[in-house]
Amino acid sequence: MLYDVVVVGSGFSAIAVTINLLRSMPDGRSIAVVGDDVGFGRGTAYRTEFHLHRLNVPAARMSVFCDEPDDFRNWLAANGRAADAHVFASRGDYGLYLRDRFAALLRERRQGVRVDFIRAKAAQCVRQANGGYSFHLTTGGRLNAGSVVLCLGLGNADLPVSASQTTERIVENPWRLSWLSAVDPHEEICILGSGLTMIDQVLALREHGHRGRIHVLSRRGLVPLPHMVGAHSPAPPQLPESRAISDILGCLRRQVRSGVDWRSVMDGLRPQTQTLWQSLNEDQRSRFLRHALAWWNVHRHRLAPPVRQRLEALLKDGTVSVHAGFLQEMDQDGERICMVFRQRGRQDMREINVDRVVNCTGMERAGLKHSPLLLSMQEDGLLRPDPLGLGIVVDGMAQVCDGSGKAQQGVYAVGALTAGQFWEITAVPDIRVQAKAVAERIAAESKVEINETLIL
Repeated sequence: MLYDVVVVGSGFSAIAVTINLLRSMPDGRSIAVVGDDVGFGRGTAYRTEFHLHRLNVPAARMSVFCDEPDDFRNWLAANGRAADAHVFASRGDYGLYLRDRFAALLRERRQGVRVDFIRAKAAQCVRQANGGYSFHLTTGGRLNAGSVVLCLGLGNADLPVSASQTTERIVENPWRLSWLSAVDPHEEICILGSGLTMIDQVLALREHGHRGRIHVLSRRGLVPLPHMVGAHSPAPPQLPESRAISDILGCLRRQVRSGVDWRSVMDGLRPQTQTLWQSLNEDQRSRFLRHALAWWNVHRHRLAPPVRQRLEALLKDGTVSVHAGFLQEMDQDGERICMVFRQRGRQDMREINVDRVVNCTGMERAGLKHSPLLLSMQEDGLLRPDPLGLGIVVDGMAQVCDGSGKAQQGVYAVGALTAGQFWEITAVPDIRVQAKAVAERIAAESKVEINETLIL
């Protein structure tokens, strides 16, 4: 079947694009959403049922609609939830909000724009002679598209070292939450990675009744910092003319030392982040990723204050211990797993023996190796990976560039796959802007096609 637009994906980027297409496209058009996740739009992040899993952005900035900034707060209030602008709502509630708003739009446009949900994965995309695209699905079916929007998220990062043997006591993907039911309350656990995923899994363990000791091992031992309590104003960053990473960091540090709260500096930097990133050359970007990324993450991707307080209590009483080091070996000895790591800044080795290991090293950068579709498109010259592993190459309008670097009309990517071009494109406030721009461009092209047909 031929669709005007095919949206590939099941997470937030996909629902944001589809919502904006429904609001922008003329009547009589059709959309196919291809994905195998039953919780469309919620993805991994907003499917959780744990009330302790909180958004990392205040409610005032989480509306899915750019032009209706209070929409999420209105939904919270209508559903009996706290709706203060600075509240950090539960991620589960945000998933329900997305579901409700999408369902309402479908009802409103029932007779206008057709939306079909295809429960499958797209395995291959072929460019047709007429300029359209044909998708081969894992179910054996095919569908054709005039325009394509790739909304594929990133895959879970691999373990830093290979285990000596496969065992259910090594959890490679923590978002498959069934592993929690197998945990004994007194097990000693090692979590690899100290970022936001680690925080989520620690809270999930406590919610499930786990009371044993938890070791956290990461290369730098940095843990996400908290948001400021209450309202504060962003501080315009004092940036140098130089684009050397050391010069930029030096100016930001001097601004903080002068008395400006670092969170205000980070929030003031945010509107300029994409432009700043695009002004860096490849060597400067590479240097940032090697030397500054870990510090950027803990300052930029902050925790809701109550979540940070819970973590600090667990750190203080010794339930959670954070180690900075480089994992060297991971071997199972009976029912225990021996973790051998080199401590950061030292040459000697240390061992930790635990009952279970959980991989929370985060998401891989590029997102290609876990996607047969993207690998196939790369082989066929329909896309090219970002040289630094930050998704795929797109232009400033989020159009996907082919193997030769030429932007392809009618083929777009939204969300994390476009980090190489936009960098700051993994959070709701940024993705919703990009999704709206892409949807409106596709809708404008559809209206041009309609007018040309009428003239003919």
